[in-house]
Amino acid sequence: MEISEYLNSYKGKRVLVTGHTGFKGSWLSIWLNMLGAEVMGIALDPKTDDDNFVLSGIGERIRDERLDIREYEKLRNLVQDFQPEMVFHLAAQPLVLESYQNPLETFQTNIMGTVNMLEVIRHTSSVKVAVMITTDKVYENKEWIWPYREDERLGGYDPYSASKGASELVIASYRNSFFHPEKFSEHGLALASVRAGNVIGGGDWAENRIVPDCIRFLSKDIPIEVRSPKAVRPWQHVLEPLGGYLLLGAKMLESPVKYVGAWNFGPESNNIVPVGELVNEIVKNYGAGTWIDRSDPKAPHEAKLLALDIHKAKYHLGWKPVLRFQETIRLTVEWYKSYRDENVLSLCQRQIEHYFNVWKSRKEN
Repeated sequence: MEISEYLNSYKGKRVLVTGHTGFKGSWLSIWLNMLGAEVMGIALDPKTDDDNFVLSGIGERIRDERLDIREYEKLRNLVQDFQPEMVFHLAAQPLVLESYQNPLETFQTNIMGTVNMLEVIRHTSSVKVAVMITTDKVYENKEWIWPYREDERLGGYDPYSASKGASELVIASYRNSFFHPEKFSEHGLALASVRAGNVIGGGDWAENRIVPDCIRFLSKDIPIEVRSPKAVRPWQHVLEPLGGYLLLGAKMLESPVKYVGAWNFGPESNNIVPVGELVNEIVKNYGAGTWIDRSDPKAPHEAKLLALDIHKAKYHLGWKPVLRFQETIRLTVEWYKSYRDENVLSLCQRQIEHYFNVWKSRKEN
């Protein structure tokens, strides 16, 4: 089937998105709404009034529930009332530096929140597909030049990475113990985990993330302070991994046993560039600004290099990233330059439609 046919399978489906008020969750909710899915979101309140979730008004088009996923009983009641057919679990404490400041909350949310979600799914027979979103930082990062495959050793230096690595172990345990592919006829659930990182795009205002930091400095017409300009990252637009998640979910509906397990969704090698190069491209697209190096040798540890091997998704799922580095930055900066003067939902929908058209046109190249 073509990509369009797979994504059309979401029409009329009841889909639960946890973390829907967050950056990735809001974009996923908008895309699912465009596909005709009946969406319920469960999350904490958005962080700012300028968040993509708030400005897009997507909460008015879906069932919008506010809840801490650490509250198991309330979570179970909400999910069982909605009876979703598919689950995308994104709710998390998603920031490395925040995890140093609040390690207890990070471990509780990212590990026990995942346990709670899986336990709710285990007792909700309507769920046929569950896609659990983690991060590229689940791997034991040896700072080598080779990208990490899905079967590489898990680890985590900082509390965020460790909590996500642990959540992968939890997911694998539930798959082996309760949702084993060989016993699919007994339980009827397909369970996968997906790993992506350094996702950028419009509507992200999180602290200590390079793109929101750049936009804040640029909007004040002061030099951007960059704390690790030489750190190399695999940059990808938010719609790249989300397209992969949606394609995976649709294929799991069609062939549940074939697509369970862990999947990497990352960019091609030409999108793996230093932070300083990213900032230069942001300034170029913004049309103004400068930056200065604010590297601090006493700052908390952050990985300097980490890349994902995406051959599994390419050859077994038929997915691949399609946006080049310059296009990724152009789409991202376009959102931040347009959101005050344009209907944000229309802006997001237009970018999704543009991305989807690029995806279809380049998938064979």
